[in-house]
Amino acid sequence: MMSIRPLPQYLVQRYHGWKATTYSENRAWFRRLEEGGQRPRAMVIACCDARVHVTTIFGAESDEFFIHRNIANLVPPYAPDGEQHGTSAAVEYAVKTLKVPHLLVVGHSNCGGVRGCHAMCSGSAPDLEEKTSFVGRWMDILRPGYERVTDLPAEDQISALEREAVLISLENLMTFPFVREAVEAEELSLHGVIHLIGEGGLLHYDAEKGEFVLV
Repeated sequence: MMSIRPLPQYLVQRYHGWKATTYSENRAWFRRLEEGGQRPRAMVIACCDARVHVTTIFGAESDEFFIHRNIANLVPPYAPDGEQHGTSAAVEYAVKTLKVPHLLVVGHSNCGGVRGCHAMCSGSAPDLEEKTSFVGRWMDILRPGYERVTDLPAEDQISALEREAVLISLENLMTFPFVREAVEAEELSLHGVIHLIGEGGLLHYDAEKGEFVLV
């Protein structure tokens, strides 16, 4: 028997507050959303980190973003092996069914997943090396990025690896045939950004310069 408890009271209170204000003032809008289906302007792949609030950063309203979150905002390579792939399924649905015109990979500063990958790859997190570690096996996606930053000073490697998490995800997105086709047909554009939490900054990857620049 599943051990499922009632919602925490603070969440119940917040829900009733939302229902009495935001929903009550926009009933027709929410009914139209339900009946008309979603029409997002972009897909956002972001980290699970609770500090990263992509709708707030971009001032987005309901129905603007199709959001998928995972550890360290990673996208695995295309692997049609018949297994279960949550991130790949979300990408497929966004591109093939919703036909979003933009896809953003949103990384952030002081990412715990990226730090874990760095610790694992440098040999200081043996628990993540275990085959039974879901986090460790997921962070294997970022191992090539670790190899790219090892020549940097130790104090610069984490922030560089956070950028690699975005770049590797963008590279892996292009291994999906339907993503590549949409990009080449100019029906989809890919974007990589880094949210600097403490200073409220936003870096955007400039492909021509080959680096992240402040927006």
